[in-house]
Amino acid sequence: MKLIPDDFQKEINLRISNIRKKLSDQSVEAVLIGSSPNIYYTSGRFFRGYTLIPLTGDPLWFVIKPTDFSQQPSVDYIRKPEQIPDILREKGYPLPSKIALEFDDLSYSDICRLEKVFPESLFYNGSAILRQVREVKTPWEIEQMKEDGNHQVKVYSKVSDCYKPGMTDLELQIEIERELRLEGALGVLRVSGNLMEINMGSVISGDNADNSGPYEFTMTGSGVHPSLPVGADNHRILPGHTVMVDMNGTFNGYQTDMTRVWSLGTISPLAMKAHNCSIKILRILEKKAVPGIPVSELYNTALSIVKEEELEPYFMGHNNKVGFIGHGVGIQLNEAPVVNARSKELLEENMTIALEPKFVIPHTGAVGVENTYRVTASGLENLTIFPEDIRSLDL
Repeated sequence: MKLIPDDFQKEINLRISNIRKKLSDQSVEAVLIGSSPNIYYTSGRFFRGYTLIPLTGDPLWFVIKPTDFSQQPSVDYIRKPEQIPDILREKGYPLPSKIALEFDDLSYSDICRLEKVFPESLFYNGSAILRQVREVKTPWEIEQMKEDGNHQVKVYSKVSDCYKPGMTDLELQIEIERELRLEGALGVLRVSGNLMEINMGSVISGDNADNSGPYEFTMTGSGVHPSLPVGADNHRILPGHTVMVDMNGTFNGYQTDMTRVWSLGTISPLAMKAHNCSIKILRILEKKAVPGIPVSELYNTALSIVKEEELEPYFMGHNNKVGFIGHGVGIQLNEAPVVNARSKELLEENMTIALEPKFVIPHTGAVGVENTYRVTASGLENLTIFPEDIRSLDL
């Protein structure tokens, strides 16, 4: 197991400080965290239990499992959350009168139970606070994402070698998954939202790019079973089709999101035009996306370019369209902000966002590029540098 560095407590202290600033802004005395992504964010590892961050005093970790949680200074092992108030009293902590809970991330029964644990307290939705803090990455987090991107690029460089004539899209995806695991991928993608599920990513070929599904992915695909209707549908990759590879790494608890396109044989001029338009959009947004720019302006700029190129019918889907061109990325694949026309957020330095202006061309498939970027004072820094042209599977 890869251990947390000895000096990681400094990183945790920085995150705790950032959370406390948001709590103070909302006049909330504490946040009680129970969701896995936010527990990881506030401790550096996953455990079953709770993190309590008061405005003053040390944060506390209440751990149910595992029982070897020795890397934090303030750990109490519990069997159930009802024990928390007595532990706080024993430690001389006042019971907070206003507590933030993760209304968007915990189940209704979990929230009701925690509210009964603190019957005299008022409750506030802390999910938005934690989303806002996690949007802006620390230097340590950015280094993790750069490392992840480097691993992902190494695997993408092997995609052409993974292909064998006569393969189905699913067979190609399995070979890419194998390379990801050999490179060190953990094998699980963490996504936000009850209606967001995926395996290690998607390989989408031909008209499967326009098959609809219940998920808010750019190109859903129909999958191979009704229990997980997303991704490759196990049809043979045919000449004239594109193959969009959107496979994620998650090598170190963080993720980068990256899409590239391969093709078999010659594809249509329309598909080539749309793919080049995607690259053009990214080059323009890379310069435009500086701190203080409205997130919505990124979407509107992309849409304006698409209209100029007369490609709107194919933009972000053909029969099944989505209304965004990107999203935050980090511990979870789909973090805030969402890059759409309705966003009220402004870009901040060290946000990490994936931009994916894509197109679906009927009877050819999906085209377009996706990169993960860090927002800097001078524009976007690409964390997933890899050739963006459509590469041939024939070679």
